[in-house]
Amino acid sequence: MESDTALIVIDMLNPYEHEDADVLAENVGPMVATLARLVHEAERTDGVEVIYVNDNYEDFRATRDDLVRSALEGKRPDLIEPIAPSETVDFLQKVRHSAFYSTSLDHLLRERRIETVVLAGQVTEQCILYTALDAYVRSFDIRVPRDAVAHIDEELGDAALRMMQRNMRVDVVDASDCLRRP
Repeated sequence: MESDTALIVIDMLNPYEHEDADVLAENVGPMVATLARLVHEAERTDGVEVIYVNDNYEDFRATRDDLVRSALEGKRPDLIEPIAPSETVDFLQKVRHSAFYSTSLDHLLRERRIETVVLAGQVTEQCILYTALDAYVRSFDIRVPRDAVAHIDEELGDAALRMMQRNMRVDVVDASDCLRRP
């Protein structure tokens, strides 16, 4: 079956050694199991691609393996182990907030005839929001599982979800509903 949906896992390979890392990690903890279930379900579902897009932390020589290793050797390997990307999924690096900015994501999605993107990961009020906006202007249908994204600032995270729903027609749903066919 041809794919029409892509689960895009954003910025989950994080060594948690930055400003706001402790606050972010506290908010990632409760959603990791949900995200892991979503990734495993997507990998087993016909018509769904899994794509990881992760910040390279301005290490332009870093490989996929380097980013995974750095995250696993960071302060919170317990948040990485359940969601570390398998070798069978696509992996792109990014340098700024949006998963589309200066990456080949748009080309990859178009080549695979993806119509719906499911955005999960961190940070809701930053990288998820900016990726949703870029997906919206590219005319993708967008879903964000509210229980598989993490924020730094709860108020801003909630506002970002509302803004995505209202201004970008994002379907904000539970993770258990985000791979469903329309």
